[in-house]
Amino acid sequence: MAAQVTAPPGAQWFALHTLSGQEGKVKTYIEKFKKVEELDDYIMEVLLPTEVVSEVKAGKKSTKVRKLYPGYVFIQMRLYDEESRVINKPWYFVKEVAGVIGFVGGDSPAALRQAEIDEIKARIEAANGKEVPKVQYTVGEEVKINDGPFANLNGRIDEIDPARGKLKISVSIFGRFTPVELEYWQVQRVTE
Repeated sequence: MAAQVTAPPGAQWFALHTLSGQEGKVKTYIEKFKKVEELDDYIMEVLLPTEVVSEVKAGKKSTKVRKLYPGYVFIQMRLYDEESRVINKPWYFVKEVAGVIGFVGGDSPAALRQAEIDEIKARIEAANGKEVPKVQYTVGEEVKINDGPFANLNGRIDEIDPARGKLKISVSIFGRFTPVELEYWQVQRVTE
């Protein structure tokens, strides 16, 4: 784990509202052009929290990166001077980035509290190196089977194997419970 970096004086975390799907482009642009625009003293870090989501379908595992906070990018920057006035150069640079709708808080954005940014970083750290199943089930949950020889029957989840994307389900056949192993995509939640 990287050493805890202390923020320069006046640097605070802010949330940027972005167009859907543009979060990565916004982050990349700011990181690339802050040096060109001589804003290294104002913009310290840009954060786009993500997690890896996996799905096993028909025996094939696929993974993709999912944003933890879709539509938002977090930026550590010096936005206000000592008299709490907005510093124009970084303000206009960030607001003019393609894909940025604006700062959360509008024309006078409030900085995130340290506890909020700590929670966001903790979520990133928890998701780092782990894959999360796309759909999460719990043991004892009732599901409806929608594929295979037991289609249209309901069953109860006895075991969950997220690494293989498999569920062990007890299905009542002729009054007896029979264990069946199915993939996540072969079942759906029973909605009340």
